[in-house]
Amino acid sequence: MVDIKKIISHSKEYGFIFPSSEIYDGLSAVYDYAQNGVLLKNNIREFWWKSMVQMNSDIVGVDASILMHPKTWEASGHVDAFNDPLIDNRDSNKRYRADVLIEDYCEKIEGKINKEIQKAKKNFGADFDQAKFIKTNKRVSDYFNKIDFIKKRLTKLLEDDNLNGLKLLIEELKINCPISGSNNWTDVKQFNLMFDTMVGSSDESSTKIFLRPETAQGIFVNYLNIQKTSRMKIPFGIAQTGKAFRNEIVARQFIFRMREFEQMEMQYFVKPGDQKKWYETWKERRMLWHYSLGFEKENYRFHDHDKLAHYADAATDIQFKFPFGFKELEGIHSRTDFDLGNHEKFSGKKLKYYDIDSDKKYTPYVVETSIGLDRLFLAIISNSLEEEKLDNNSTRTVLKLPKFLAPTKLAILPLLKKDELVKLSKKIKDDLKFDFNLVYDEKDAIGRRYRRQDAIGTPYCITIDHDSLKNETVTIRDRDSMKQDRVKIEEVKKFLNSKIDISIWLKKLSW
Repeated sequence: MVDIKKIISHSKEYGFIFPSSEIYDGLSAVYDYAQNGVLLKNNIREFWWKSMVQMNSDIVGVDASILMHPKTWEASGHVDAFNDPLIDNRDSNKRYRADVLIEDYCEKIEGKINKEIQKAKKNFGADFDQAKFIKTNKRVSDYFNKIDFIKKRLTKLLEDDNLNGLKLLIEELKINCPISGSNNWTDVKQFNLMFDTMVGSSDESSTKIFLRPETAQGIFVNYLNIQKTSRMKIPFGIAQTGKAFRNEIVARQFIFRMREFEQMEMQYFVKPGDQKKWYETWKERRMLWHYSLGFEKENYRFHDHDKLAHYADAATDIQFKFPFGFKELEGIHSRTDFDLGNHEKFSGKKLKYYDIDSDKKYTPYVVETSIGLDRLFLAIISNSLEEEKLDNNSTRTVLKLPKFLAPTKLAILPLLKKDELVKLSKKIKDDLKFDFNLVYDEKDAIGRRYRRQDAIGTPYCITIDHDSLKNETVTIRDRDSMKQDRVKIEEVKKFLNSKIDISIWLKKLSW
């Protein structure tokens, strides 16, 4: 996996992601998806939607408004509890999340553990027993114990809302500001992450509302309307994709943590008492979905929450190995009946479900799966970008995206810029453009054109040469293997569909 700087550079150079308002020096932690980025993002969203809604008869979709009645956020707990612990360094005037400073400190210790393991692997070779080494090596064991001690302390401090204790822990661990190198810290204070704005025709009549910090509440306030109009019976789910906004204290690591981002989530409504069963079911299903993208399973792991959110009775993250370490990619939570119960209380409207089989009414429990589309985009780019050494000692940069997600599925390339080759190439392009997103390129040598398509992840290049005029065949080059097949022009569509049709991947998800 290449480092994050190369990913950022590649994303800009090849039209995936640009800094927002760059001509005005940009806006911190806000990005624009460029011509290739928007296509890849749309393809990822479509795959999630089809696998979640189209493939499941018990899940339907909704598209709720970004702006909601302000009482929504009182009921959800966001007005009172949606805070992060903020700390400033007096010398650099930089602002940090206190808990993230401590978590980063633990990650540095994990880095030391990995170094010890790699050193031992090199020394012991094929005889190396990693599990035994971790258990018996005192230095590694001490590192693990230190991490465990710090994390337990951190969890307790956060649960108790002990802001002074957080500062004392930072000082005790001698955590310095990455910019100034000093530990001249202010006291820790709570910082609410919601953006607010005003709605109304004048200052006197305006009402303060919020940009939604999550998309889930739009599902909860609509759940009973959707249940009745779609005639769904519990258990059933409601899926949604859309923008959310958080005024992050520290937005960093490219598009991993942004102030404006997109979520893809599904809330699954279940009978009280059944939530743990469905929680485990959706954990398994979601991990299988990630595996279906074709990346190494070692890139994923579950991470159970030490501290549960106020609404949850169980929670885990699917973490992905980004260039900067394992980080949260998707959250799976058993949210109990907190949201629906609170919305019923704050709105005064009945939100109970009538179970016709038992002739009883109850407030459903909810199991949530929520994934950041931008984070998934970054995970896919991170795991796909490679710099390959070729047999002739040259290097090619190739984006080995899952082929059905690639922004451009094929490139039409006449071998030479000659009238008869160009004419046939454009005819093939016009025939295929209804079925595939494609590009036509006749500029530069064929090798350079291949490299351009490799860099944006185009799975197949169709080259039209003089033999194409004689026998109506073309060369189809595979991006990953660089192997070339001779295919009849009339069979090109069938060939491509067998390789990049989204239904092939959806069929892997039958459960």
